[in-house]
Amino acid sequence: MPGDASAGALEGHSRLIARVHRTAGAARWGLSIERFTEAVARSCERRFRPEPLDSVAPREIRRYIRSLHAADLALACACADGSEAAWVECLSKYRSDLYAAARAIAGRDSARELADSLYADLYGLTERDGKRRPLFDYFHGRSKLSTWLRSVLAQRYVDRVRASRRLRSLDDEDQAPAAASRLTAANPPPEPDRSRLGRLFRDAVAQAVASLPPGDRLRLSYYYVHSLKLAEIGRLMGEHESSASRKLERARRALRADVEHRLSWHGLKPDDVQQCYERGTEEGTWDLAGVWGKGET
Repeated sequence: MPGDASAGALEGHSRLIARVHRTAGAARWGLSIERFTEAVARSCERRFRPEPLDSVAPREIRRYIRSLHAADLALACACADGSEAAWVECLSKYRSDLYAAARAIAGRDSARELADSLYADLYGLTERDGKRRPLFDYFHGRSKLSTWLRSVLAQRYVDRVRASRRLRSLDDEDQAPAAASRLTAANPPPEPDRSRLGRLFRDAVAQAVASLPPGDRLRLSYYYVHSLKLAEIGRLMGEHESSASRKLERARRALRADVEHRLSWHGLKPDDVQQCYERGTEEGTWDLAGVWGKGET
């Protein structure tokens, strides 16, 4: 498993991880150092991908481990493992906040249903290949657990809104194959260089998105992936529409600057970079839908 290999790459940081495990109070939930190391390894792997951890400078890994919200990460791991003590603490600590967030997002009538529906997925009642898949496994400690839970709750609400918007007539579905055929005929296979630029662009966007702060990733996801309006984004983020607009533009500029910087690593000139953007826009790459990590923070 990738997590096992990543944990092995952190052997040189075992003393630091043991200290973080101790200060996080993980022992009170029965969370072993081995289990905590696996969680830290997954977090590091997520942070530094696509680079393998054994190629990352040790000081960068140490700096990242120290920056983690370790107590929250340990609590999430223990909850994912089914620790009753961890769940009691989690519910007592975050339930009221989740209900308040749900009321702000969905209104009083639907708030409790929205918040309560989250717990089954957090625990992982649904099994795949005979194993539970707790949503807590997607928490990596880069943000506070409270922030992540509110983000997941908002994502759940957005998914419901999107589901209600996806209804299309059967006529539209019947016309889709013919439209796709016409589109293919009008657009010949891409040239090798065009394919290479598109691949570089997609990789750069994915890496830049992963490096954004969680709040900025969420704003861009709402705008580009879920097609929400600024007023809706502001309501979900607890901000005025004007603040949502300013922060979205700041995140967009930061993302573009990071993408351009990453493309320059491959020796692309400014004209090539601009070409990447134009083609990315034409081909739908810049809408970010294909590179977003659902529920990951």
